[in-house]
Amino acid sequence: MDGEFSAPQSGAMETFESLVRTEFAPKNTYLNTASTGLLPARAVAAMRAGVQSVADGLPQDMFADVEAARASFARLVGVPDSRVAAGASVAVYTALIAASLPEGAEVLTAEGDFTSVVNPFHVRRGLKVRTVPLERIAESVRPGTALVAVSAAQSADGRIADLPALREAARAHGARTYIDASQAAGWMSVDADAYDYVSSVAFKWLVCPRGVAFLVVPEDFGGLDPVFAGWVAGEHPWDSCYGPVEELAHSARRFDESPSLFSYAGARHSLALVEELGTDAVRAHDLGLAERFRAGLASLGHEPVQAPGSPIVSVPGLGHRQPELSRAGIEVSDRASNLRAAFHLYNSPADADRLLDVLSG
Repeated sequence: MDGEFSAPQSGAMETFESLVRTEFAPKNTYLNTASTGLLPARAVAAMRAGVQSVADGLPQDMFADVEAARASFARLVGVPDSRVAAGASVAVYTALIAASLPEGAEVLTAEGDFTSVVNPFHVRRGLKVRTVPLERIAESVRPGTALVAVSAAQSADGRIADLPALREAARAHGARTYIDASQAAGWMSVDADAYDYVSSVAFKWLVCPRGVAFLVVPEDFGGLDPVFAGWVAGEHPWDSCYGPVEELAHSARRFDESPSLFSYAGARHSLALVEELGTDAVRAHDLGLAERFRAGLASLGHEPVQAPGSPIVSVPGLGHRQPELSRAGIEVSDRASNLRAAFHLYNSPADADRLLDVLSG
């Protein structure tokens, strides 16, 4: 993905801004979406209603929320919902993929990638895990590589993997591909159909509650065994509550984790908002703010990590200022001694300028 983007037209921009104002009202300068996204008002209201329904002894059907969220995520990444499993953790889905690999299989990963994407391959005995710099991952695929696992955008500094090159290299050598879109889905156009497996948490750029994650699998399930299948993995879940599941779901639902229902009650509304705003509009908005911040950093004599086309801006040597910034009402992260700012749909130029102003002091 390159660094080019185009701003929304004036009418579309007014609708975008109006929706954002209706849904978000942070009480600080929040630039920490790469850690946790803010919840829209509609999701908060839905979660409150769900909790209250249980308190009242009249629990609403929150399993319907799981299916609505699954369908919404599927549309966002361009696959049928029959290929999407719903769960709570990328690490669990990485472990599912790790468990499917044969003894001695080679897994290629990127240096410094997020732990949930790589660690399950290290603790699964009998695998050969090879790690290379992100910039070399496509050229490092070789005969005998069984799987390439990488984040679409790096958590630590926002660098974007060259996914088209990776896909072609994997295809040339017969390797499967596993992409974690946790730092991409919601602002980047993710074509999940182009890869074997795609996972993503939803509590970051998809502005969902914690406890929501998805896995996209091939139509033939890509050789995965439903090793943690419980009753929700049955084709008829309510008939699968006791004893072995007699008939696993014919879809990717066979890989579902038992869902955190209150989280999914909110998630369906968060994902609907992202669909309503449109990923292209969100991307244009986010990248415009990130470029504004990068330009301001240059005027202050700071050089961020090179991550063109990313809304995550990581500045070496400034991570120690995170507590000071938090006291000033600006939320960012300290990652590997870098100050990490993440610009998303609820941010404005004033937020970028406020951070620059404090950094200049």
